[in-house]
Amino acid sequence: MTTANLMLLGPYSVLLTMNRHAELVEIDRLNELRKYEMSDGFIHTGLDRIVAIAKTIFDVPIALISLVDSERQYFAAKQGLDIIGTSRESSFCAHALTSRALLIVPDSYVDARFSENILVKGEPFIRFYAGCPLVNPRGFVLGTLCLIDTVPRPVLSAQDQRVLRDLGALAEDQLELRRANLRRQP
Repeated sequence: MTTANLMLLGPYSVLLTMNRHAELVEIDRLNELRKYEMSDGFIHTGLDRIVAIAKTIFDVPIALISLVDSERQYFAAKQGLDIIGTSRESSFCAHALTSRALLIVPDSYVDARFSENILVKGEPFIRFYAGCPLVNPRGFVLGTLCLIDTVPRPVLSAQDQRVLRDLGALAEDQLELRRANLRRQP
């Protein structure tokens, strides 16, 4: 887009530029995600151990490591849920892709972003969600380590947030080990 075109668009030019930047970042993020060669149905045993520990520590019925692709989220590890993924549109984890902050939803029924979500209104009936973004060494958020409950909960304490981040760091390490091992294969 030329400067003349930007001037004609006025205040919308910044929005247009920001949207294009976000699109390019998302393309780079998806390219990074593909380097891990994980997809629907693939369960990584090191990650599975981490979600089992998270489920126990936080006493939640569901713990997941969700990786978010262009149209789906798929679970690289899961405890307490039988499905292997969902659409990106219904994914809570997709909301965590643009930030490195924990995404904590104490009660999805009263959160405008999620109250009409099919995963809230139907199985698995998500009421509480806490997600730790999983960031690769190049700075791209690939998905989350998340905790899910069917009842509302208070916001996590500072100590619980640190524990969730530490478990997230272990998951990031496991993902990097996988990527490094794939690069070494002939």
